[in-house]
Amino acid sequence: MKFIFALLTHFLLISGQINPGEIHLTIEETELDGGNLQILLFDQKDGFPEDPEKALKQLIIPVRNKKGHIIIKDLKPGKYAITVFHDEDLDGKIKKNGIGYPLDKFGFSNNPSLLFGAPSFEKSSFEVGGKPAKIMIKLR
Repeated sequence: MKFIFALLTHFLLISGQINPGEIHLTIEETELDGGNLQILLFDQKDGFPEDPEKALKQLIIPVRNKKGHIIIKDLKPGKYAITVFHDEDLDGKIKKNGIGYPLDKFGFSNNPSLLFGAPSFEKSSFEVGGKPAKIMIKLR
């Protein structure tokens, strides 16, 4: 039975009747043209916003013309949230001051306001399914 379901799903995907989700992510307002953008994609609130072990995907893209762009494909329909920081020195770690505030430029999906710490998964989440989700993050 599982084989028949898998086979049917495969043919529906090929024929375009089931459309896996996509995210078209653009990241803007880097100060420097260089380095990488470190991206964490979450499909759950557990671990959001900075636990890479609990992220669905960890992605690294280069900064070009002070921007970054990536298409994330083959996602199940549902809620997602993104965290990103500009890794200017390519060490893979976000730099923070003595009280834990990031020194590297960073951002979240939905560009929520930040008053007392990182936003919740709910404030940063968006729906994926059907047509591609177009997400633009402005670093701060």
